[in-house]
Amino acid sequence: MLGARRYGQAVTTRVAVLGAGSWGTTLAAMLADRVPTALWARRPEVAMGLQAGHRNPDYVCDLAVPATLTATGDLAAAVAGAEVVVMAVPSHGFRSVLSAALSHLAPGATVLTVAKGVEQGTLLRMSEVVVEVADGHPVAVLTGPNLAEEVGQGQPTASVVAARSPDSGDGADPDLAGRLQRLLSTETFRVYTNDDLVGCELGGSVKNVMAIASGISDGMGFGDNARAALITRGLAEMTRLGVALGGQASTFAGLAGLGDLVATCMSGRSRNRWVGEQLGRGRSIDEITGGTRMVAEGVRSSLAVVELASRTGVETPIASEVVAVIHHGKRARDALTSLMSRVMKPELHGFSPPSN
Repeated sequence: MLGARRYGQAVTTRVAVLGAGSWGTTLAAMLADRVPTALWARRPEVAMGLQAGHRNPDYVCDLAVPATLTATGDLAAAVAGAEVVVMAVPSHGFRSVLSAALSHLAPGATVLTVAKGVEQGTLLRMSEVVVEVADGHPVAVLTGPNLAEEVGQGQPTASVVAARSPDSGDGADPDLAGRLQRLLSTETFRVYTNDDLVGCELGGSVKNVMAIASGISDGMGFGDNARAALITRGLAEMTRLGVALGGQASTFAGLAGLGDLVATCMSGRSRNRWVGEQLGRGRSIDEITGGTRMVAEGVRSSLAVVELASRTGVETPIASEVVAVIHHGKRARDALTSLMSRVMKPELHGFSPPSN
């Protein structure tokens, strides 16, 4: 059972975090202060460094990892007996890691995804991948404006968790969401629950694409007016697409939508915004991504977002221009011209139902 009590008191749960990037390491460190936690790293040298030196110099070098955290390169050992398995691997490696862990999952273990992306090819959200790979296991998503470095520093942060279990069918499982809320909450990390798993996931995925657009604007030397316009119109795109795919419009006005969008579009710590900034300065995507281990989910997700929009008949002009710049070699300035010369129309906030 998820037996954690709030704010660091005695717990009965064991947690496994799969993925030792910035967010995975930060979450594992946060949880290890209060609950037996194992962190799996794909590269053995990262696990050894965490275990011996209690640091992850490749991603969050300033974060002191508690000695109570067990770091390992052995996937089976990491997940054995865990009642909650946190999937903190990027979307492009999500299915393969979960498939490898599947035979070692405890019966009824909850799979909690914190990856903010859409699977290429299938266009599935990460919770849908969980259902395909680990059918019968409860699935949940943790999302929101959660920059790992700030969380690790203990700065005040809010997040949101949504959950679904096999017993709940296509509906939400508020009891499971509540138990995860208590497990994850600390004095500085405040977790809210939400019954819209679809909207929460899509908000986290689409906002990365919008953050690239915001970064492009910054890289081209534009100011706050341009950024505000991109954030506002980006939110409208997110909401239209999210509602068309089964999400709730109200979700996109909350932490999983607007909150995450603002943080990612404005922060100097945002990988996606940084990638966009480099594109706006004239660098190619190969130059930008070739020299870093950090994953900017929006680079891959942009294609999936635009394809999802095409399938549902939803207009996503900003996302479409991001795809053109990243994947088709369009100049950033030409993308701006395309956006600014679109047909004049009334401002529509979010989702507008079709007229009869």
